[in-house]
Amino acid sequence: MAVKHWAVIPAAGVGKRMKSATPKQYLPLAGKTVIEHSLAALCSHPAIAGAVVAVTETDPYWPELNAGCDGKPLLRAPGGAERCHSVLNALDVLAGVADEADWVLVHDAARPCLHRDDLDRLIAAAGAHPVGGILAVPVRDTMKRADQHGDIARTEDRVGLWHALTPQMFRLGELRTALRDALDRGALVTDDASALELAGRAPLLVEGAASNIKITRPEDLALAEFHLTHPAA
Repeated sequence: MAVKHWAVIPAAGVGKRMKSATPKQYLPLAGKTVIEHSLAALCSHPAIAGAVVAVTETDPYWPELNAGCDGKPLLRAPGGAERCHSVLNALDVLAGVADEADWVLVHDAARPCLHRDDLDRLIAAAGAHPVGGILAVPVRDTMKRADQHGDIARTEDRVGLWHALTPQMFRLGELRTALRDALDRGALVTDDASALELAGRAPLLVEGAASNIKITRPEDLALAEFHLTHPAA
């Protein structure tokens, strides 16, 4: 049986820094909501077999979206207290229809500007790696370490440092086990690669576009709209 690729989108966050009554993933952006752009970027890819979106049980917005996955299966999983809980819940749902050897691409709901060529590159490079990999960009700015007072404690060497992006692509069975083990250890990992790292694995870094921004603050919406409407910029 051919190995498949599945998308997982954790979307249970509230995005307090957006200062909006509406969760950031449901804010309007270039004619759609943020999450619809993020979902479409994955589901429109021919390698993606379907998707699972993790949302809270009381989410009033998701049922009103009528979101689809380009005619492919779109499943719903219960959102968790933290991102890692939502991802694990989505993997548990996916395990009912997918094989443990299938690839899972976990993508933030608030990253609507994913480029098709970045997705192509991730699928090819991570798929040829024994662990999998993540999209990332090398750190270009000078990095400062703060002390407890907010003063500069020291300057960090940026050589070898990368900003982790999404999607992050791993085998369903291995990621599911790694996340469960991390949570059992009390580690609330903030991305999926961290769970694999705790398990002693070394995922691949695949350079992606810096335009793959995460909507975090109000000003990010205008930047995301620029990237969506000027994809070659």
